[in-house]
Amino acid sequence: MSLEVKEKTHVRIVFLGAAGVGKTALIQRFLQDTFEPKHRRTVEELHSKEYDIGGVKITVEILDTSGSYSFPAMRKLSIQNSDAFALVYAVDDPESLEAVKSLRDEILEIKEDKYTPIVVVGNKVDRDKERQVSSDDVLSTVEMDWNNSYLEASAKENSNVVEVFKELLQQANLPCRLSPALRRRRETFPKDTNFRPPMNKTNSCILS
Repeated sequence: MSLEVKEKTHVRIVFLGAAGVGKTALIQRFLQDTFEPKHRRTVEELHSKEYDIGGVKITVEILDTSGSYSFPAMRKLSIQNSDAFALVYAVDDPESLEAVKSLRDEILEIKEDKYTPIVVVGNKVDRDKERQVSSDDVLSTVEMDWNNSYLEASAKENSNVVEVFKELLQQANLPCRLSPALRRRRETFPKDTNFRPPMNKTNSCILS
């Protein structure tokens, strides 16, 4: 019996978190390589991209959800229909981390699967002087207690944004070769063919 896991050709990623933590900013930075400093409220926006990888069409949907409005039924539906989750908080906002904890509990309850792909993202590391959330404490909780992945990022400075999406797509078991706007980032990687990103994952994920 083969134990090989079949790779998906369609995946939906949902970004969840409190208002103003930068969910939309992270998505826009990834898709368009742009940053809009002014916060605007999001109700729900679905972005869909199709890629051709080795002749196979891959569809990636990214769902941007509201942190400002309370729509429990809409959020439940979003969770039910999604494959991987980015739970975003801001490093200068401790209350937004509490929201992440509640959202994770809700996801596990709805999905009924403790191995649901979840990446916790501490955004706005460009505000390190205003930091109120210790990265070491969150790392310990997320990776040791929750057994999920954790990354800090900055949509403003384009720091670790690509890595957030790489992690989400790898966990969702999707082969990924994404975003031409970010090709120049890949060109800075070592040319050594034995080079591997520092991730203990079974699936490789190449951005191009």
